[in-house]
Amino acid sequence: MTKLALFGGIKVRSKPFPPHPIISDDEKKAVLDVLDSGNLSTFVAAAGENFLGGKKIQEFEKDFSEYIGTKYAVAFNSATAALHSAVVAVGVRPGEEVIVPPYTFTSTATSALMNNSIPVFADVKSDTYCIDPEKIPNVTSKLSKAIIPVHLFGHPCDMDEIKEYANSNGLKIIEDCAQAPGAEYKGKKVGTLGDCGIFSFQETKNMMTGEGGMLVTDNEEIAKIARMVRNHGEVLLSSDKSRSYKSEILGWGYRMTEMEAALGIVQLKKLEKMNDIRIKLADHLTKFINSIEGLKHTRYDSVKHVYYVYAFSYNEKTIGISRKKFCEAMNAEGIPTYGGYVKPLYLNPLYLEKRAFAFKHYTGNVKYEKGICPTVEYLHDKGLIFFPVCRPPAKIEDMNDII
Repeated sequence: MTKLALFGGIKVRSKPFPPHPIISDDEKKAVLDVLDSGNLSTFVAAAGENFLGGKKIQEFEKDFSEYIGTKYAVAFNSATAALHSAVVAVGVRPGEEVIVPPYTFTSTATSALMNNSIPVFADVKSDTYCIDPEKIPNVTSKLSKAIIPVHLFGHPCDMDEIKEYANSNGLKIIEDCAQAPGAEYKGKKVGTLGDCGIFSFQETKNMMTGEGGMLVTDNEEIAKIARMVRNHGEVLLSSDKSRSYKSEILGWGYRMTEMEAALGIVQLKKLEKMNDIRIKLADHLTKFINSIEGLKHTRYDSVKHVYYVYAFSYNEKTIGISRKKFCEAMNAEGIPTYGGYVKPLYLNPLYLEKRAFAFKHYTGNVKYEKGICPTVEYLHDKGLIFFPVCRPPAKIEDMNDII
């Protein structure tokens, strides 16, 4: 330890961190059972009990809605598809605006563009990296229709403030819970706090089906429209004795397969245990991180953070070296360490050059340019670092290598 690996010393860690996701015999058996049944995607069946999906799809939806605490759950082949369907289902129309944070995966914003609606970016908080409720009024206009708060990295947003503002201004709330399955805000699970919530089951997530997503809601109409959007806009009438192929709205092929649903059923049963391990690892790391002046991890007392990744703030001036050099040194020691997160979305050519068709007939005044969200730009350029390995099957000993 007298010489850093960056300068030719011996690495703290020479072996890779344990691989993720964890695939056990339970997951393998679930998929093989579906393959043996021959029912891989029964959405194509005639009208009847399988019109809304096969047995595994419907079982997964039931289990997930019961776990989250909503009346309805609608499975999709991705969270992107679920987000797109949510924008349609809550009633956003082409040309209207959807308020989103710029520090999130691309589909939070492109889900609006897919609907020929316009994403408008509100800055984030410097401590939790979630959308800042105080910045939302700055970007609200007469065209605003919905807000998509993102529970980034597994830490819930300030939902009381967001809900109060949304209710006062007639805005719908679509919770993006892609990185936060099982997270809680003041004792309530995320996904239950808005008009609907969206979850991701992509293979890096806290629970996974390889690819996949879910929309949850207590609103029967939102659930109905979401099911139509995922299934080519088709609706099944009570008088139909066979599939009529009656398309009520524009829809897509956003259906989950039975194999993915089977994986989801198994993974959901393990989610609480896996999240508990993430929290234990993170708490161990936080005691060390927060003992160093210039490093700071924040978790509000009112939330349950489920740590999709472990992120913390970095002060270059206090630490004395650039974030880039810090990350280089950590990676040299065998610790995967990344500076920033995604580039602020509005700085991508899609927005800077307004390349989407949605902008052709837009009558509003949205601006995409450097400087519109200074907090997120600082975090991306200098102020945020994250570790992607604070998750099972890693153990405390692995966190000690980071320390």
